[in-house]
Amino acid sequence: MTDALKTLSEHRCFGGVQRFHEHTSREIGLPMRFSVFLPPQAGQGPVPALLYLAGLTCTEETFMAKAGAQRLAAEFGLALIAPDTSPRGAGVPGEAESWDFGVGAGFYLDATQEPWAAHWRMESWLMHELLPLLAERLPVDSTRLGVFGHSMGGHGALTLALRHPGRFRSLSAFAPICAPTRCPWGRKAFSGYLGPDPAAWHGHDASLLMRARADAPYPQGILIDQGLADKFLDSELMPEAFEQACAAVGQPLSLRRHAGYDHGYYFISTFMADHIAHHARQLQGHAPA
Repeated sequence: MTDALKTLSEHRCFGGVQRFHEHTSREIGLPMRFSVFLPPQAGQGPVPALLYLAGLTCTEETFMAKAGAQRLAAEFGLALIAPDTSPRGAGVPGEAESWDFGVGAGFYLDATQEPWAAHWRMESWLMHELLPLLAERLPVDSTRLGVFGHSMGGHGALTLALRHPGRFRSLSAFAPICAPTRCPWGRKAFSGYLGPDPAAWHGHDASLLMRARADAPYPQGILIDQGLADKFLDSELMPEAFEQACAAVGQPLSLRRHAGYDHGYYFISTFMADHIAHHARQLQGHAPA
């Protein structure tokens, strides 16, 4: 593990501190950026943390600037962690030709196909490098982690939670890509990163992963919010597939559908308080002080 943790900027925020960091990743082989909000309670000792995974084209700054989550996290005493969405600066031919593949579109998996396999190792970076690094270097309680995300990041939250049982104690998502093996975004990403064989894709499809379960991995419930005015709802997101998979294995799911809301951060910020409270109940077991 690389020990150097560079602080790019630091900002006082709701009694806590908002920081932007960079480190040289062993898994990625490049500098990777991420942001962390530490609530005021972190001054007294390690606090629970939420890993937020952003969507296509986003960076480590998008969530912290747009979601309005810091005030809520400060009330509940939760740290927030927001990583970048892909490697940058790899110099892979074609890496910036598409907005939905390559730079800004890591899909939170480890690529197996060249030329992506060397650097597009987002799952290993997050699970085996970044989270252990933060637990070691920051006042974050690694035994009380939750994960949530939006769109591509909602896909990442659902799949990482299901692929790493017991690592996260709470789970939610905003407008997640629920059946990527069946939608254009997922098929493009999976064929490029994982190869043409659909069998290699199944381990990164949240609906298929849930259906393969023998039990309910989150008995206290999963929360998903979906806007009904989301232009990607029918073609890319398919929440009904995950809803059906949860029903098949007895996994409690609150899938809330909201008339008039679209795919953006106005929608996300509207329901952020409910997601922070959802995670706080499962990580802490109580309301804010």
